[in-house]
Amino acid sequence: MPELPEVEVVRRQLAGPLVGRRVTDAWAHPSAKFASGADAVGSEFETLRRRGKYLIAELDCGRDLIVHLGMTGRLCFAAATAAGDVPSMPAVQPRDGPAAEVMAQNAVSAGDPYVRAWWRLDNGETLCFHDVRRFGRIAVCDRGDYRGLPTLAAMGPEPLEGGLDAGTFWQASRRSSQRIKTQLLNQRLVAGVGNIYADEALFLARINPSARAISKPRAERLLAALRDVLAASIERGGSTLRDYYSLEGAGDNQKYFVCYGRVGEPCVRCGTELRRRVLDQRSSTWCPRCQRR
Repeated sequence: MPELPEVEVVRRQLAGPLVGRRVTDAWAHPSAKFASGADAVGSEFETLRRRGKYLIAELDCGRDLIVHLGMTGRLCFAAATAAGDVPSMPAVQPRDGPAAEVMAQNAVSAGDPYVRAWWRLDNGETLCFHDVRRFGRIAVCDRGDYRGLPTLAAMGPEPLEGGLDAGTFWQASRRSSQRIKTQLLNQRLVAGVGNIYADEALFLARINPSARAISKPRAERLLAALRDVLAASIERGGSTLRDYYSLEGAGDNQKYFVCYGRVGEPCVRCGTELRRRVLDQRSSTWCPRCQRR
């Protein structure tokens, strides 16, 4: 699933061509997960921001168009089409490397049934949402009223913004009896972190993912590690493993993983074989020597 860095990369690429444009026509799959996307017709995109793993487009009508990419969602501009037609999404090209084969498999043909929504803009371009597995979500709601999206409504602070300091982060973690890895994933301690960046940050901070309480110094290390791995991934275009592609193609961050997805490989610090275990129904990779507690 795209996490904070991947969604932020998409936001940055979309903001320029989208903000200031008006929706002249729209279509959305009738499923409850997507149908309200068509309600953006007639509205202009004022801003495009990110909250955790959600993209939030503020419309000039006082409403928000919210997109969650889910597991396989992708946003892309498509060629102009006749009214009522389902646009095709052009296949984006990966930057380089082995992702080319994966990208070829994900190429979208004309009339593709996995286009779940589209918005035609006043410059003739069409923004499409393509989602094979339908784990994504589109919603149009009153500005800031996220009651229909409980994860978004209860989301914790943004890790890359100045409002979150190490002391606040530590105090929030102390109020929970959950394992620290689970806390990172539930979006209430901090926004936008998923399995990839939780594993990477815990490894860098030398914290066992099953730990239920961490000291203030360790919380400081963890928050610093989170910020480092998230910022680095944004600069590298995000992590492309199977399904994530930005408007410009595949990201490169997966080439720099030190922990995630490296089960059975030697630890880059001590050489110990990295292990995998399931914690609260989520897979975790860690070094039994560097992350003892």
